[in-house]
Amino acid sequence: QVQLVESGGGSVQAGGSLRLSCVASGYTYSVNVMGWFRQAPGKEREGVAILYTGDDFPVYADSVKARFTISRDAAKDTVYLQMNSLKPEDAAMYYCAARSRTGREFDPETYFYWGQGTQVTVSS
Repeated sequence: QVQLVESGGGSVQAGGSLRLSCVASGYTYSVNVMGWFRQAPGKEREGVAILYTGDDFPVYADSVKARFTISRDAAKDTVYLQMNSLKPEDAAMYYCAARSRTGREFDPETYFYWGQGTQVTVSS
């Protein structure tokens, strides 16, 4: 089992920045991908950014490229999501996710481990 705990959400104005953190515990050695998803009210959960833990290779959704950065501190079993130039459409509940198998990168169904979520609000 792997447990994920997010933090860092909050409320910012458009153009502002936030950094989300996700601390993993448990059988983290089994994880090969960690990432961030988000879900706004009435919308499906969508992938934002993922990181292949073997080589820290990042993949971003087109909507966040050049604005968001995913990174990892392996020693702390922590993944970060630095979010800059935030837009109102970025507002959502953000979830940390992890998996130990292969699959489509932004398919939530392929991620077995999830955090409880952290809320991001962006005002215009």
